[in-house]
Amino acid sequence: METRKIGNLTVSVVGLGCNNFGSRLDARQTANVVAAALDSGVTLFDTADIYGKTKSEEYLGLALKTRRGDAVIATKFGMPIDDRHTGARPEYVRQACRDSLRRLGTEWIDLYQLHQPDPTTPVAATIEALDQLAKEKKVREIGCSNFDAGQLREAASAARAGASRLVSVQNEYSLLNRTAEASVIPECRKQGLAFMPYFPLASGLLTGKYRLGAPVPKGTRLSEGGRYSHWLDQDKVAMVDSLARFAEARGHTMLELAISWLLAETTVASVIAGATSPEQVQANAKAGQWKLTADELKEVDTLLAGKPS
Repeated sequence: METRKIGNLTVSVVGLGCNNFGSRLDARQTANVVAAALDSGVTLFDTADIYGKTKSEEYLGLALKTRRGDAVIATKFGMPIDDRHTGARPEYVRQACRDSLRRLGTEWIDLYQLHQPDPTTPVAATIEALDQLAKEKKVREIGCSNFDAGQLREAASAARAGASRLVSVQNEYSLLNRTAEASVIPECRKQGLAFMPYFPLASGLLTGKYRLGAPVPKGTRLSEGGRYSHWLDQDKVAMVDSLARFAEARGHTMLELAISWLLAETTVASVIAGATSPEQVQANAKAGQWKLTADELKEVDTLLAGKPS
Protein backbone atom coordinates (compact mmCIF):
# COMPACT_ATOMS: atom_id res chain seq x y z
CA MET A 1 0.00 0.00 0.00
CA GLU A 2 1.11 3.56 -0.68
CA THR A 3 2.43 5.49 2.31
CA ARG A 4 2.53 9.15 3.26
CA LYS A 5 4.02 11.14 6.13
CA ILE A 6 2.59 12.50 9.38
CA GLY A 7 5.50 14.44 10.82
CA ASN A 8 8.28 11.86 11.06
CA LEU A 9 5.85 8.95 10.92
CA THR A 10 5.32 6.89 7.77
CA VAL A 11 1.72 5.66 7.54
CA SER A 12 -0.49 3.73 5.15
CA VAL A 13 -2.81 5.94 3.10
CA VAL A 14 -5.76 3.96 4.46
CA GLY A 15 -5.85 3.67 8.24
CA LEU A 16 -8.12 1.69 10.53
CA GLY A 17 -10.52 3.60 12.76
CA CYS A 18 -10.88 1.69 16.02
CA ASN A 19 -14.10 3.18 17.39
CA ASN A 20 -15.91 -0.16 17.01
CA PHE A 21 -13.49 -1.96 19.32
CA GLY A 22 -15.02 -2.57 22.72
CA SER A 23 -18.50 -1.61 21.55
CA ARG A 24 -19.58 -3.50 18.43
CA LEU A 25 -16.54 -5.82 18.56
CA ASP A 26 -15.18 -7.90 21.45
CA ALA A 27 -11.51 -8.68 22.00
CA ARG A 28 -11.47 -11.73 19.70
CA GLN A 29 -13.27 -9.94 16.89
CA THR A 30 -10.95 -6.96 17.32
CA ALA A 31 -7.91 -9.22 16.98
CA ASN A 32 -9.28 -10.65 13.73
CA VAL A 33 -9.90 -7.20 12.24
CA VAL A 34 -6.47 -5.92 13.31
CA ALA A 35 -4.73 -8.97 11.84
CA ALA A 36 -6.58 -8.52 8.55
CA ALA A 37 -5.61 -4.84 8.50
CA LEU A 38 -1.92 -5.58 9.01
CA ASP A 39 -1.99 -8.32 6.40
CA SER A 40 -3.61 -5.86 3.97
CA GLY A 41 -0.87 -3.28 4.40
CA VAL A 42 -2.64 -1.03 6.90
CA THR A 43 -0.16 0.37 9.42
CA LEU A 44 -2.08 3.27 11.02
CA PHE A 45 -4.50 2.41 13.83
CA ASP A 46 -6.50 5.36 15.17
CA THR A 47 -8.24 5.03 18.52
CA ALA A 48 -9.15 7.21 21.52
CA ASP A 49 -9.41 6.79 25.26
CA ILE A 50 -13.20 7.18 25.16
CA TYR A 51 -13.82 4.57 22.43
CA GLY A 52 -15.56 1.49 23.72
CA LYS A 53 -15.59 3.09 27.19
CA THR A 54 -11.75 2.75 27.22
CA LYS A 55 -11.89 -0.85 25.94
CA SER A 56 -10.80 0.10 22.40
CA GLU A 57 -7.26 0.91 23.50
CA GLU A 58 -7.12 -2.23 25.62
CA TYR A 59 -8.32 -4.53 22.82
CA LEU A 60 -6.06 -2.83 20.26
CA GLY A 61 -3.06 -3.29 22.56
CA LEU A 62 -3.81 -6.97 22.97
CA ALA A 63 -4.24 -7.43 19.22
CA LEU A 64 -0.89 -5.75 18.52
CA LYS A 65 1.01 -7.42 21.36
CA THR A 66 3.28 -9.47 19.09
CA ARG A 67 3.25 -7.01 16.17
CA ARG A 68 3.77 -3.63 17.84
CA GLY A 69 6.64 -2.81 15.51
CA ASP A 70 4.37 -3.18 12.48
CA ALA A 71 1.88 -0.57 13.67
CA VAL A 72 1.63 3.20 14.04
CA ILE A 73 -0.71 3.81 16.97
CA ALA A 74 -2.61 7.10 17.06
CA THR A 75 -4.79 7.76 20.07
CA LYS A 76 -6.65 10.73 21.45
CA PHE A 77 -7.48 12.31 24.82
CA GLY A 78 -9.61 15.18 26.05
CA MET A 79 -13.23 14.15 25.56
CA PRO A 80 -14.91 13.25 28.85
CA ILE A 81 -14.50 9.71 30.11
CA ASP A 82 -16.09 10.91 33.32
CA ASP A 83 -16.14 14.14 35.36
CA ARG A 84 -12.50 13.74 36.43
CA HIS A 85 -11.02 12.42 33.22
CA THR A 86 -11.58 15.17 30.67
CA GLY A 87 -10.04 18.25 29.13
CA ALA A 88 -6.50 19.37 28.31
CA ARG A 89 -5.07 20.65 31.59
CA PRO A 90 -1.33 19.90 31.73
CA GLU A 91 -1.65 17.60 34.73
CA TYR A 92 -4.46 15.69 33.05
CA VAL A 93 -2.53 15.41 29.77
CA ARG A 94 0.15 13.48 31.65
CA GLN A 95 -2.38 11.30 33.46
CA ALA A 96 -4.32 10.58 30.27
CA CYS A 97 -1.11 9.57 28.51
CA ARG A 98 -0.11 7.23 31.36
CA ASP A 99 -3.57 5.64 31.28
CA SER A 100 -3.48 5.16 27.49
CA LEU A 101 0.03 3.67 27.59
CA ARG A 102 -1.15 1.20 30.23
CA ARG A 103 -4.28 0.20 28.32
CA LEU A 104 -2.39 -0.13 25.06
CA GLY A 105 0.36 -2.15 26.73
CA THR A 106 3.06 -0.13 24.98
CA GLU A 107 5.96 2.10 25.99
CA TRP A 108 5.18 4.82 23.45
CA ILE A 109 2.34 6.34 21.46
CA ASP A 110 3.22 7.23 17.89
CA LEU A 111 0.71 10.07 17.45
CA TYR A 112 -0.95 11.59 20.52
CA GLN A 113 -3.88 13.86 19.67
CA LEU A 114 -6.03 16.32 21.59
CA HIS A 115 -9.53 15.07 20.71
CA GLN A 116 -11.19 18.47 20.87
CA PRO A 117 -10.30 22.02 21.92
CA ASP A 118 -10.54 22.74 25.64
CA PRO A 119 -11.81 26.33 26.09
CA THR A 120 -10.89 26.26 29.79
CA THR A 121 -7.17 25.62 29.18
CA PRO A 122 -4.74 27.84 27.22
CA VAL A 123 -3.55 25.88 24.22
CA ALA A 124 0.04 26.90 25.02
CA ALA A 125 -0.18 25.01 28.33
CA THR A 126 -1.43 21.88 26.58
CA ILE A 127 1.24 22.08 23.88
CA GLU A 128 3.93 22.46 26.56
CA ALA A 129 2.67 19.34 28.36
CA LEU A 130 2.64 17.39 25.10
CA ASP A 131 6.14 18.60 24.30
CA GLN A 132 7.34 17.26 27.65
CA LEU A 133 5.83 13.86 26.85
CA ALA A 134 7.68 13.89 23.55
CA LYS A 135 10.96 14.75 25.31
CA GLU A 136 10.36 11.78 27.63
CA LYS A 137 9.85 9.52 24.56
CA LYS A 138 6.34 8.65 25.66
CA VAL A 139 4.94 10.06 22.41
CA ARG A 140 6.64 10.47 19.03
CA GLU A 141 4.41 13.11 17.41
CA ILE A 142 1.50 15.27 18.55
CA GLY A 143 -1.68 16.27 16.76
CA CYS A 144 -5.22 17.49 17.26
CA SER A 145 -8.77 16.77 16.20
CA ASN A 146 -11.83 18.94 15.63
CA PHE A 147 -9.77 22.15 15.42
CA ASP A 148 -10.75 25.02 13.15
CA ALA A 149 -8.23 27.10 11.21
CA GLY A 150 -8.02 29.79 13.89
CA GLN A 151 -7.27 27.21 16.56
CA LEU A 152 -4.57 25.68 14.35
CA ARG A 153 -2.95 29.10 14.02
CA GLU A 154 -3.20 29.63 17.77
CA ALA A 155 -1.53 26.27 18.42
CA ALA A 156 1.27 27.09 15.97
CA SER A 157 1.90 30.41 17.70
CA ALA A 158 1.92 28.72 21.11
CA ALA A 159 4.75 26.29 20.31
CA ARG A 160 8.09 27.52 21.61
CA ALA A 161 11.17 27.47 19.39
CA GLY A 162 12.63 23.99 19.35
CA ALA A 163 9.57 22.45 21.00
CA SER A 164 7.23 19.85 19.54
CA ARG A 165 4.58 21.26 17.24
CA LEU A 166 1.31 19.81 16.03
CA VAL A 167 1.91 17.72 12.92
CA SER A 168 -1.67 16.70 12.11
CA VAL A 169 -5.33 17.53 12.39
CA GLN A 170 -8.15 14.99 12.25
CA ASN A 171 -11.51 16.44 11.20
CA GLU A 172 -14.61 15.20 9.42
CA TYR A 173 -14.23 15.17 5.63
CA SER A 174 -15.95 13.21 2.89
CA LEU A 175 -17.65 13.58 -0.47
CA LEU A 176 -20.76 14.60 1.46
CA ASN A 177 -19.09 16.93 3.97
CA ARG A 178 -16.50 19.23 2.42
CA THR A 179 -16.50 21.85 5.18
CA ALA A 180 -12.78 21.30 5.80
CA GLU A 181 -11.97 22.67 2.34
CA ALA A 182 -13.06 26.19 3.31
CA SER A 183 -10.26 27.02 5.74
CA VAL A 184 -8.80 24.04 7.59
CA ILE A 185 -7.20 22.31 4.59
CA PRO A 186 -5.73 25.61 3.30
CA GLU A 187 -4.28 26.17 6.78
CA CYS A 188 -2.84 22.65 6.71
CA ARG A 189 -1.12 23.48 3.42
CA LYS A 190 0.26 26.69 4.91
CA GLN A 191 1.61 25.01 8.05
CA GLY A 192 2.62 21.71 6.45
CA LEU A 193 0.17 19.74 8.60
CA ALA A 194 -1.10 16.30 7.66
CA PHE A 195 -4.89 16.01 7.41
CA MET A 196 -6.66 12.82 8.53
CA PRO A 197 -10.33 12.58 7.51
CA TYR A 198 -12.74 10.86 9.87
CA PHE A 199 -16.22 9.71 8.81
CA PRO A 200 -14.80 9.37 5.25
CA LEU A 201 -17.66 7.04 4.37
CA ALA A 202 -20.38 9.21 5.94
CA SER A 203 -21.12 6.54 8.56
CA GLY A 204 -21.49 3.94 5.83
CA LEU A 205 -23.57 5.85 3.29
CA LEU A 206 -20.60 5.96 0.89
CA THR A 207 -19.84 2.24 1.04
CA GLY A 208 -22.16 1.45 -1.86
CA LYS A 209 -24.68 -0.46 0.26
CA TYR A 210 -27.29 2.29 0.04
CA ARG A 211 -29.08 3.00 -3.24
CA LEU A 212 -32.02 5.15 -4.18
CA GLY A 213 -35.32 3.27 -3.83
CA ALA A 214 -33.73 0.29 -2.05
CA PRO A 215 -34.38 -0.61 1.60
CA VAL A 216 -31.74 0.25 4.20
CA PRO A 217 -29.59 -2.88 4.75
CA LYS A 218 -30.31 -4.52 8.10
CA GLY A 219 -27.56 -4.65 10.69
CA THR A 220 -25.79 -1.54 9.39
CA ARG A 221 -25.05 1.54 11.48
CA LEU A 222 -27.55 3.65 9.53
CA SER A 223 -30.30 1.07 10.12
CA GLU A 224 -29.99 1.78 13.85
CA GLY A 225 -31.22 5.39 13.50
CA GLY A 226 -30.25 7.80 16.26
CA ARG A 227 -27.32 10.19 15.73
CA TYR A 228 -26.58 8.82 12.24
CA SER A 229 -30.08 8.97 10.81
CA HIS A 230 -29.51 12.37 9.14
CA TRP A 231 -27.34 10.63 6.55
CA LEU A 232 -30.45 8.94 5.13
CA ASP A 233 -31.89 12.22 3.89
CA GLN A 234 -33.23 11.44 0.40
CA ASP A 235 -31.19 14.22 -1.23
CA LYS A 236 -28.01 12.62 0.14
CA VAL A 237 -29.08 9.14 -0.94
CA ALA A 238 -29.84 10.48 -4.43
CA MET A 239 -26.43 12.13 -4.55
CA VAL A 240 -24.74 8.88 -3.53
CA ASP A 241 -26.68 7.03 -6.21
CA SER A 242 -25.37 9.41 -8.88
CA LEU A 243 -21.81 9.12 -7.53
CA ALA A 244 -22.08 5.32 -7.54
CA ARG A 245 -23.18 5.36 -11.17
CA PHE A 246 -20.24 7.65 -12.02
CA ALA A 247 -17.81 5.17 -10.38
CA GLU A 248 -19.41 2.07 -11.91
CA ALA A 249 -19.24 3.58 -15.39
CA ARG A 250 -15.46 3.68 -14.93
CA GLY A 251 -15.14 0.18 -13.52
CA HIS A 252 -14.94 1.22 -9.87
CA THR A 253 -17.10 0.98 -6.77
CA MET A 254 -18.63 3.70 -4.63
CA LEU A 255 -16.22 2.72 -1.85
CA GLU A 256 -13.24 3.19 -4.16
CA LEU A 257 -14.49 6.61 -5.20
CA ALA A 258 -15.07 7.74 -1.61
CA ILE A 259 -11.56 6.87 -0.43
CA SER A 260 -9.59 7.62 -3.60
CA TRP A 261 -11.27 11.02 -3.96
CA LEU A 262 -10.04 11.97 -0.48
CA LEU A 263 -6.52 10.80 -1.31
CA ALA A 264 -6.47 13.08 -4.35
CA GLU A 265 -6.11 15.90 -1.80
CA THR A 266 -2.36 16.07 -1.17
CA THR A 267 -2.68 17.21 2.46
CA VAL A 268 -4.53 13.98 3.31
CA ALA A 269 -2.03 11.59 4.87
CA SER A 270 -4.34 8.70 5.75
CA VAL A 271 -8.07 8.08 5.45
CA ILE A 272 -9.40 6.74 8.77
CA ALA A 273 -12.02 4.12 7.91
CA GLY A 274 -13.70 1.90 10.49
CA ALA A 275 -14.47 -1.79 10.01
CA THR A 276 -16.35 -4.51 11.83
CA SER A 277 -15.04 -7.52 9.91
CA PRO A 278 -11.84 -8.71 8.20
CA GLU A 279 -13.62 -8.56 4.83
CA GLN A 280 -14.60 -4.94 5.40
CA VAL A 281 -11.10 -3.83 6.35
CA GLN A 282 -9.66 -5.67 3.34
CA ALA A 283 -12.07 -3.84 1.03
CA ASN A 284 -11.21 -0.50 2.61
CA ALA A 285 -7.49 -1.20 2.24
CA LYS A 286 -7.84 -1.84 -1.51
CA ALA A 287 -10.11 1.12 -2.13
CA GLY A 288 -7.47 3.84 -2.30
CA GLN A 289 -5.81 2.69 -5.52
CA TRP A 290 -7.87 4.66 -8.05
CA LYS A 291 -5.87 7.69 -9.25
CA LEU A 292 -8.62 10.06 -10.35
CA THR A 293 -7.70 12.30 -13.28
CA ALA A 294 -8.21 16.06 -13.23
CA ASP A 295 -11.20 15.62 -15.54
CA GLU A 296 -12.74 12.98 -13.26
CA LEU A 297 -12.30 15.25 -10.25
CA LYS A 298 -14.06 18.04 -12.14
CA GLU A 299 -16.94 15.68 -12.98
CA VAL A 300 -17.29 14.76 -9.31
CA ASP A 301 -17.38 18.47 -8.43
CA THR A 302 -20.12 18.96 -10.98
CA LEU A 303 -22.16 16.13 -9.45
CA LEU A 304 -21.74 17.63 -6.00
CA ALA A 305 -22.35 21.24 -7.02
CA GLY A 306 -25.02 23.04 -5.08
CA LYS A 307 -25.60 20.24 -2.59
CA PRO A 308 -25.35 21.01 1.15
CA SER A 309 -22.82 19.14 3.27
